[in-house]
Amino acid sequence: MLVGVPKEIKTQEYRVGLTPGSVRELVNHGHQVMVQQNAGLEIGLLDADYEAAGAEIAGAAEDIFARAEMIVKVKEPQPEECAMLRPGQVLFTYLHLAPDPEQVPGCAARTCPDGRHCIHYYTDHPAACCDCKEGLD
Repeated sequence: MLVGVPKEIKTQEYRVGLTPGSVRELVNHGHQVMVQQNAGLEIGLLDADYEAAGAEIAGAAEDIFARAEMIVKVKEPQPEECAMLRPGQVLFTYLHLAPDPEQVPGCAARTCPDGRHCIHYYTDHPAACCDCKEGLD
């Protein structure tokens, strides 16, 4: 599986979806990982750390969303990220949509339509998520 890790774009969110150690584990188990350039810079994780763990460094989030089979994020996708999600793509992230209710219909529609895999965890707004909680094959 090709796993993509975009840089978080939510205001004051500097964490990154995977650490270099997590990337190494995925790669050692036969997966490929793409990490957006400078995704971990604000928390002291350099592109070189990710490359040493086996990740490919991608220049832009668009590249990751276009190619990755699974997107791993820390926070809920922002509207511009929701627009890049595509059919068949897995989104693994924390959804805290209660403070952002206008995003609920669009995010849920893009991440959980019929036949798609969805792996997410959430608080405060269970209606924001659909019933598909399937695991990875």
